Amino acid sequence: MQNQSIVTEFIFLGLSQNPKVQKLLFMVFLSVYIATLGGNMLIVWTVLCSPALRGSPMYFFLAFLSFLDACFSSAMTPKMIADSLQERRTISFKGCMMQLFAEHFFGGAEVIVLTAMAYDRYVAICKPLHYSAIMNWRLCGTLVGVAWTGGFLHSIIQILFTLQLPFCGPNVIDHFICDLYPLLNLACTDTHIFGLLVVANSGFICILIFSLLLVSYGFILFSLKAHSVEGRRKALSTCGSHIAVVVLFFVPCIFTYARPPTAFSSDKMVAIFYTMLTPLLNPMIYTFRNKEVKNAMRKVWKRLIAVSDKR
Repeated sequence: MQNQSIVTEFIFLGLSQNPKVQKLLFMVFLSVYIATLGGNMLIVWTVLCSPALRGSPMYFFLAFLSFLDACFSSAMTPKMIADSLQERRTISFKGCMMQLFAEHFFGGAEVIVLTAMAYDRYVAICKPLHYSAIMNWRLCGTLVGVAWTGGFLHSIIQILFTLQLPFCGPNVIDHFICDLYPLLNLACTDTHIFGLLVVANSGFICILIFSLLLVSYGFILFSLKAHSVEGRRKALSTCGSHIAVVVLFFVPCIFTYARPPTAFSSDKMVAIFYTMLTPLLNPMIYTFRNKEVKNAMRKVWKRLIAVSDKR
């Protein structure tokens, strides 16, 4: 079925029409984006340059998660930064579909990576003697492949649904990114069924996986009773970071997609949280609560300084 849209571009209303506020948003968005890219790529670089971290499945998944966070933020934030300096904020129909695809592609992959990280912690804490045998590199590579495939399938389903919608009149989006519900509000047809499909493909999956992750981490924490005090302390520190990241990722997702396609006044604030703040906070959470990562970063930094001094 071919799309019957006559709309060739969409207009974003953005966060504000005030030029002074827009300039302030430009500075804030740019600063956050630079910090997000820097923090996440620093973790990727640290894991790659540290043999001790590179050989651990946990840090392998952490580096992959940081890479996905950088990609997820890059799918939307540069456009937000550019638009904050424009009076008329537009995006082409194809550009909107590409942004929508990238958002759900990297977001869907992150869901699977967070699940893989929970499984890794379960095996490490509950089955430590079998950890090396279970979490081998073949399984890690398979889980990465599943993450890419799952993200692609999730995203392509969203795109195929959206391309069936006719956009024949209004093209003003009361938002600053292309997302499913703002687009559904512009479609020239009854979108009730499409709204239910969005809830099923995004909202229900988020609720299901979030619930399973909370139960799994609860089981892990309960099993710590059999560990030593030092073992409990280290496990709680690691699991605490993972749980914080899971909550930061899934709560906005559930709020956004596990409801009917009705616009709320808080939608834009929630979108800012999951597009900009969550990718920024993830590396901070893992770095501040993990001595191994901090020590590895210091060694990498000292190595870079030594190389620069030789030059």
